[in-house]
Amino acid sequence: MSTATIKRGAGRSGRMGGVGSAGRRPRQGRSVINRLLGYLPFTHEQLTRITTWLIGLIVAALLWLAASFLGLPAMVGAEISELAGRAGFAVAKIEVHGLERMEQAPVSDIAVKYVDRSMLSVDLDKLRAEVMTLGWVKDARVSRRLPDALIVDVVERQPVAVWQHDGMLSLIDASGAELGAVDPEAIPDLPLVVGPQANRQTEALAKLMDAAPALKPMLAGATWVGNRRWDLRFQSGEQLLLPEGDAEAAAALVNFARMDGVDRLLGRGILRFDMRDPSRFVLRLPPGQSKDQAPSLSSAKTQTVVTGGDSAEGAASKPSTSTQQTEG
Repeated sequence: MSTATIKRGAGRSGRMGGVGSAGRRPRQGRSVINRLLGYLPFTHEQLTRITTWLIGLIVAALLWLAASFLGLPAMVGAEISELAGRAGFAVAKIEVHGLERMEQAPVSDIAVKYVDRSMLSVDLDKLRAEVMTLGWVKDARVSRRLPDALIVDVVERQPVAVWQHDGMLSLIDASGAELGAVDPEAIPDLPLVVGPQANRQTEALAKLMDAAPALKPMLAGATWVGNRRWDLRFQSGEQLLLPEGDAEAAAALVNFARMDGVDRLLGRGILRFDMRDPSRFVLRLPPGQSKDQAPSLSSAKTQTVVTGGDSAEGAASKPSTSTQQTEG
């Protein structure tokens, strides 16, 4: 009779093996995380410290948001400002610097409302913006001088011309900004610009006159015609009609300055020089003046036509001298 042998150890071993392999899986998962953390350039202690700081910052941010929502920072700031005012740091003086032409009163009237306020409560940017609304002010800087003074430094605009429009006279700067009204009985010694939007062309006029610097001291005024071209008026009474276009007007003005330098055109009683047509140079004589009295232009490079005077409009003078064909 055979006897069956039961190997219990193998069964236990199999069961234990199963349990053992199941128990090793978490350790394998942790080892993967540990390996990933091992790639970071921080130690375990450093990671813990960084995490603690991040949590602290998040909590602080949340507390700040909550305080801001309740208005606590503004209340604290107002209280600090009030304490500073009671301690002697309140506005008692207003000082304005940099004024030459404009009155101090408009600037002081803006700043005076801050008197007796705490120095800490004064909004310097807002005060500067209010000062910048004044016509004469090109730039401004506002600062505090402890314990009790507000300092306003002003950069004034420089007037370059008088603008005549709608029956009124105004001082303007190079950008065309109006600086104030001008008394017709006391017009300053500045060029007069006439016409709608002529003030916005002042910088362009200055650039045009730079092309012929010899004529700049002789300029009395200019009219901006049809928002497209200039008529210049000289102190000797003549008028020069220039063509449209910046380059064309500059070329005509340079040509006129050259002719005036050679043949002395200004100051000889001629009413008007018309250079709108580049192929002709037209001289308009006053009534009663003979064309024989018109200047002979040896320097003219275009056909010269003399009109007015004692004959019909548009007639040419002395073909051998006053009428010349374009050279080249």
